[in-house]
Amino acid sequence: AKAVDYVGAGTIEFIADASEGLRADRIWFMEMNTRLQVEHPVTECITGVDLVEWQFRVASGEPLPLKQDELSINGWAMEARLYAEDPARGFLPATGSLDHMWMSDKVRVDSGVEEGDAISPFYDPMIAKLIAYGATRDAARIQLMDGLDDSFVGPLKTNKGFLFECLDDSDFATGDVDTGLIVRKDCTLIPEPKPSLAAADSAATRFRNDWLDWGGDSNAILLRQLFGMRLNRAPEQKLTLWVDGYAVTGNSAVHGACRSDMTPNREVMVTERGHSMTFSMYPPRQKAGASASSGTILSPMPGRIIAVEVTQGQTVTKGQKLLTLEAMKMEHSLTAPFDGVVVELNAQTGAQVQVEALLVRIEVVA
Repeated sequence: AKAVDYVGAGTIEFIADASEGLRADRIWFMEMNTRLQVEHPVTECITGVDLVEWQFRVASGEPLPLKQDELSINGWAMEARLYAEDPARGFLPATGSLDHMWMSDKVRVDSGVEEGDAISPFYDPMIAKLIAYGATRDAARIQLMDGLDDSFVGPLKTNKGFLFECLDDSDFATGDVDTGLIVRKDCTLIPEPKPSLAAADSAATRFRNDWLDWGGDSNAILLRQLFGMRLNRAPEQKLTLWVDGYAVTGNSAVHGACRSDMTPNREVMVTERGHSMTFSMYPPRQKAGASASSGTILSPMPGRIIAVEVTQGQTVTKGQKLLTLEAMKMEHSLTAPFDGVVVELNAQTGAQVQVEALLVRIEVVA
């Protein structure tokens, strides 16, 4: 920075090889970004300075407010990037409307979107940054977990549950991590798509209370007493609810331990271990179209085709790459679901396609 007479906020990056212990001769300069990084709130939390304010001051010709020996580090901070993506599908970006977004006040939240906004295919799908601060690393980690579990985002798929599981992982808790952590533990870090009984009970209880809380306290008390009443039989307070396309049963007489919130669409969103699930009283509408198992390959998201590997009439084998789709700065390979012949090809290199556009259709050879 001194050599180039640089004044202002910036981030200098290094690569460190700690395989034989962290030593000065195993650290290499990589690059300098003459701007703030997305993780700058972590620095702000542990130093107590507003780096964005410093940028404006320097840009206005003022000197840096503090010198190096006037800065100190106190406590620990940790940041998680909340993304619109589906970890269960290889972290494919998700697009659509943020119908419900309520972020916890237990952590600092930096976001450029709000409830009702849309996540488009044209920009990075980050929804928000959640930053936790504590006296120790473990305190910051637990605070961040609580902030994730106390936030509701949907119905878009997000990585919120994945972030929670990472923070709760025993190796992460002790700091014993490397770049292979996710590959080694993907089965435990990717949340189970089906809600637990506690989550279903929490949703049912929220639905019941929302129905009954009208017309004043006296009416609500009476309705609660009569809710689920059946002549000559024990009361039945179980509700059939729909989540992610399948039915679950929740008992509204059991107070589930999961946090819940009613959405503007009169659905209930439940957060379990950071993972937000949307429960409805009605089954989902059936979508037109076919699945990959039938040989019909649809675009999983809006994007641009950057490579087509097959031609119409070509024989392909299961797992063979058909084409490559580029979306949100990532490349996604679409492959053949079984052995067969390409009977329809609607993909051209360089073409823009929309979500669920028919790209390739394969039939089994008789």
